[in-house]
Amino acid sequence: MSIQTPEEIRAADAATSSAAPAATAASVPAPATDRVGHVEQHGTEHVPASERHGRPSSLFWVWMSANVGYLYFVVGGVLMLLGLPLWEALAITVVGNLWWALVGWLAVSGPASGSPSVAIMRAFFGIRGNKVFGAGLGVLIGLFYEVINVAFATLGAIALLAHFGIGLPAGGEWIVLAVIGVLSFVIGVYGHATILALAPWFSAALAVVFVVLAVFVFGAADWAYTAEPLPVADHWALVMLGFAIVASSPLSWGIGADYARYLPADVSKKAVAWYTALGGFVPALLIGALGVIAGTAIDMTDPELTIGEIVPAWFTPLFLGMIVLSSITNNVLVAYSTGFYAQALAERISRPATTIVTGIVATAAAGWVLFLSPSFLDALSASLELSVTVFGPLVSIYAIDIVLRRNRYRGADLDDTRKGSPFWYRGGWFLPGVVAMVGAMTIAVLSANTTLYVGPISAALGGADLSALVGPVLAAGIYAILWLTTDPYRDPAKRPGAASAAMIETDAAASARTEGVDA
Repeated sequence: MSIQTPEEIRAADAATSSAAPAATAASVPAPATDRVGHVEQHGTEHVPASERHGRPSSLFWVWMSANVGYLYFVVGGVLMLLGLPLWEALAITVVGNLWWALVGWLAVSGPASGSPSVAIMRAFFGIRGNKVFGAGLGVLIGLFYEVINVAFATLGAIALLAHFGIGLPAGGEWIVLAVIGVLSFVIGVYGHATILALAPWFSAALAVVFVVLAVFVFGAADWAYTAEPLPVADHWALVMLGFAIVASSPLSWGIGADYARYLPADVSKKAVAWYTALGGFVPALLIGALGVIAGTAIDMTDPELTIGEIVPAWFTPLFLGMIVLSSITNNVLVAYSTGFYAQALAERISRPATTIVTGIVATAAAGWVLFLSPSFLDALSASLELSVTVFGPLVSIYAIDIVLRRNRYRGADLDDTRKGSPFWYRGGWFLPGVVAMVGAMTIAVLSANTTLYVGPISAALGGADLSALVGPVLAAGIYAILWLTTDPYRDPAKRPGAASAAMIETDAAASARTEGVDA
């Protein structure tokens, strides 16, 4: 695939806007660059207006298929393992998943720019700063969740084989791991159109299994379950820790634009936000609550094994199959976006290639976590507890930048990574984003309380973990203040939306339609 220069991209956009009327979701067919069963040709560069297609409702199924997952069942069980009362654990599951509203808000930047999230992050970190705080952290976040998904799927596959009496030879578990690795990343390599086509089918299959599981869980649940009483300070420390664990999942999805960027720029922003948020919130809430309720009846330390205590024998293989499939479907979205992050670091490598490379790394790391580390569940809990200190500030800065910039992102400008480009700022770094990220991350880490580490701020507050609240709020506040008082935006005339009508008319068709939506 040939890569266009920024000048060529701008010229193509200008030609599109002058030669054709505004494209609509109903009138534009899927372009040759984005066809089902073919490897998607676009990478981190923006999608031109002439190739935009689709409807916001498709986003619901994309996010639904990725989040009808076993991880939420485990997270619900972790809340019970912490010793929380049933109704408090359910309340935490609801409140922690409200962060999905923020994920939906991030998705509106996709149709506005036609760019993936990692390219949009250049606007608030700068070209060079984004390689550290956008692409760099994104690769680490992506690999983290890829490892979790591959590990869950491998454990489920091994247990499924054992259920049918199929023994593995010495080293056979590594073969299972390799097969799961391939299945986990192949759809992500194909890309956007294939993901959208398969998402409803994956969602339906997984939902059926979880509905049947819910029948057995509710039948076995101990609704009179009571937790051991704790001192008030310890109790609230566990409540905040549970909130941080639940919140870490929605706060890790700072990639909403990746799946919305093919939509025409004139689609409803509310529809984009709602379909994205609900696609994640509904399964995360329901499956997380199911895990909480299951924790009243069985030991959730190893639910693949203990689930047999409350379900009939015929359902066990379906449950294990669900673990495998749901972990793979979640990895589809994670692998796809991790490929974007990696491509932003190594721009000469294609997105399919970066998706394959990061997939191999994640599969190898999952093997170490599963077969060589002492405790997978302990490592998972500690990682989720600390991950929110990074995810929260990143997503919050992204969200407030959309507000400050009035969702005006020009894809051609975001593609230009040369010195002196619109988002080069000073030396390739944008001070507000860098300072907000470092400052908020630092305070969040100091406010965290995990099984492996207790920050001094948390210790001073009796063990309360405030990282899931402090990090996002502080990051948004610092960024907004600095954005308004730092060049170039301390000059109101240079802020997005202050350009003259003549300048606006020269924008790409997508940007022009976004102006109309914001009006």
